Amino acid sequence: MAVLGIQFVITMMMATVLSRVGPHLSLARWLLCSKFAGLVRYLHPSDEELRVFAPAPKLDKKDKKKQRQQEKAGTNGAAPSNGTFNVPRSIDLNLETAPVDLGDLVQLRYYQEYQWLLDFSCYSLLTYILSEVYIFMLPDKANAEVNLSLVWVVLVIGFSYKLLLSLNGLYFEGEEAGGERSLVLVMGGAYLLLAMMVLLVDESILETGLDEAYKSFNDSAAAFLENNAGLASSGPASKLILKLFIAIWCGLIGALFTFPGLRVARMHWDVLRYAGDHARSTVIHHIGFIAPLVLTTLWVKPLTRDPLTVRLYKGMTEPLMSSAQFETMRLYLVALTVLYRLVIMPSYLQAYLNLAYDKIQELKQETGKISNLDLQRRVIRVFYYLCVVTLQYTAPMILILYLSFLYKTLGGGSWAALQVDSAQIAENGTCGLEECGMVDEFKEMEVPVEESADKDIGIGNIINQEETVEAIAEQFSLAWTSLKNVFTVEMFRGLLGFSTWWCCFTWFSSAAIGIGYQSYFHESM
Repeated sequence: MAVLGIQFVITMMMATVLSRVGPHLSLARWLLCSKFAGLVRYLHPSDEELRVFAPAPKLDKKDKKKQRQQEKAGTNGAAPSNGTFNVPRSIDLNLETAPVDLGDLVQLRYYQEYQWLLDFSCYSLLTYILSEVYIFMLPDKANAEVNLSLVWVVLVIGFSYKLLLSLNGLYFEGEEAGGERSLVLVMGGAYLLLAMMVLLVDESILETGLDEAYKSFNDSAAAFLENNAGLASSGPASKLILKLFIAIWCGLIGALFTFPGLRVARMHWDVLRYAGDHARSTVIHHIGFIAPLVLTTLWVKPLTRDPLTVRLYKGMTEPLMSSAQFETMRLYLVALTVLYRLVIMPSYLQAYLNLAYDKIQELKQETGKISNLDLQRRVIRVFYYLCVVTLQYTAPMILILYLSFLYKTLGGGSWAALQVDSAQIAENGTCGLEECGMVDEFKEMEVPVEESADKDIGIGNIINQEETVEAIAEQFSLAWTSLKNVFTVEMFRGLLGFSTWWCCFTWFSSAAIGIGYQSYFHESM
């Protein structure tokens, strides 16, 4: 298998661009500071502005006596103060605004993590696109090389997962976050129970692909162990144990997506409130909110696959699209949904920044007094967590997008099935998932399972006999092919397809729960 090929050149080129051009051209910075975003933040009032509303302090006899003593001692004639004073909550305070710029962003929490995730995801996307174009244009040459773009994709998934864990860790810090901790744990347990129920659904209803993935992996792994290690086994693990681990992973994803979903729901609620009677803005944001639900239904066979790929309508001799075209359409819809949500992100972030204004308006409805520091913190805290909120918005959809890339590449999918006839796709080695079986578009040699499994690798014998480098390379290539026969296309298709569907489902369901929460408390007020 060749390593130093075009794939390696693409990887080194993009790594160079990332290190040299990345600090100057940043997608993350552009999304928050550009005229396209047009984000405006609210400035906290200064102490001088608040002192106008502060009532004169009332001094008792002891304070007056102490003040006279300080006047005699030549002090400023005022009681020592740490700069804290109280103002009425119902003051008529108007907040000034300022555009969001880079100087403000670099001081925010999680800005470095946000910039790295968005920029690295952008360059990983370019690497993946260039690799896919190369594989499509020169399939024979590309089959002899390692697809290094998958390394970029896996790294993006790892970074997204790590950041989601880190963001949820914020709710486990301190003693005041007891309610948030409980909510995360409860939602994780609820999604765990729901995942166990989903894994019992028949494949004819929900297209998980896990049964086929388990059967393929179990048979190939048992054959590999028997022929290379002499171990007679019915399989490395039972289906129940594997589904239990999958359900635990689903519960963890549900817990990680809980607060991002609730945050998106709150921003969506505020966006619609600010839109008012503007029907166009309302429809645009409703489409973005419903889009993940549409993606979720693409894995429900009676709703989408069967009507499009099986059912014959009146006056037609064949279904609307083939199975390969349906798979390609599903991949494109995932990518378009992520792109659409990214385009409407500035309006959601502006709705979040407007919370500072809403907090001050809520204060006007209250009685009593509030310290100047507490009032300033109410305004500052909103902008301080801007990058945290942006990560909660972007990290889940980046995770879903790159999971779909893995699903396409390792699951034997194609980007060209909508334009090219399925037979032609099968000839090029990029056929659909159900029409070409176990065709691997990045395979480097045609070795059947039985033939590779019956051959002994025998690395120790090769070294003892001082075989040539070519023979060693051939044996290692044979070992690599044997391992690829264990981790088959069906296995990747089932695991990655179910992972993509579950992330889309939790992406929407968490936001839907948040909308229900907002509606309930809005009506009760």
